[in-house]
Amino acid sequence: MRALVIGASGGIGGAVAAALTARGWAVVGLSRSVDGLDITDEAAVVRVLGAQEGAFDLILVATGGLEIGGARPEKSVRALDGAAMAAQFALNAIGPALVIKHVWRLIPRDRPARVAVLSARVGSIGDNRLGGWHGYRAAKAAVNQIVRTCAVELARTHPQAALVALHPGTVATSLTAAYAGGHPTVAPAEAAENLLRVLDGIGPDQSGQFFDWKGEVIPW
Repeated sequence: MRALVIGASGGIGGAVAAALTARGWAVVGLSRSVDGLDITDEAAVVRVLGAQEGAFDLILVATGGLEIGGARPEKSVRALDGAAMAAQFALNAIGPALVIKHVWRLIPRDRPARVAVLSARVGSIGDNRLGGWHGYRAAKAAVNQIVRTCAVELARTHPQAALVALHPGTVATSLTAAYAGGHPTVAPAEAAENLLRVLDGIGPDQSGQFFDWKGEVIPW
């Protein structure tokens, strides 16, 4: 079995790559820091992903950012900044969309395959009761729509494949260190096992859905 992990130098991506390797999978891990895979730059996406050959049974897009360029999540509408919002969309929505576009040829047509994109519960419109974090929430809502839309298209050509969005929970990484507050966190290794457990149970009938780390569907 072969897996491709985008964002393998991050806490969650690295832990998933390690867990799959321990299972005996052949894992290709790619990242910006090691491979120059800047997902906000389509030329870099084409160059790095274009060098990959063959098909992958599992593809995980484990990229993302909460505080980008020093811009903290907005606590109110008065803090909105256009450039900061654009950066959120570039990294958390457009970037994963470009990755999906260029890994399409690496998804097998003749056997089951799973493609997953890390999202976040705060991207759920139906679950939003606290407000704030406008740019991050909106970008994650956007990537959820991208996953949903691409899953419709994927089903037409890859009937055994599934494309889903995943919420990993609050994981103890550099991304969440300043924002976990009183929320319980889990170590990356535990989060990786949780996500893989969910993915183990996903097939074409679940494609286009948004799951949390327990395997429960999150409202859009």
